[in-house]
Amino acid sequence: MDTKPVIAALAALAQESRLAVYRLLVQAGPGGMTPGKIAAELGIPSSSLSFHLKELVHAQLITATQDGRFLLYAANFATVNGLIGFLTENCCAGQPC
Repeated sequence: MDTKPVIAALAALAQESRLAVYRLLVQAGPGGMTPGKIAAELGIPSSSLSFHLKELVHAQLITATQDGRFLLYAANFATVNGLIGFLTENCCAGQPC
């Protein structure tokens, strides 16, 4: 993983509402959730939620998929796994932890 996507992902998660949204979508699993369910679950106003969702999509931490007339947001596990790998790739000076 390159440095720029890492910085974008960390910056996106460094905000309370976005971190809560991301954690909720991780719990929801690959099926994701609609914005209405996310807003209801977290008590975030729709206007604020759409801004936060846009930031998380831009950082590639979540995906948005059209399902009929609904939009489903889901955690992008590949990005977060890449982020964790990037952060720990030189762990313990090459020694097993």
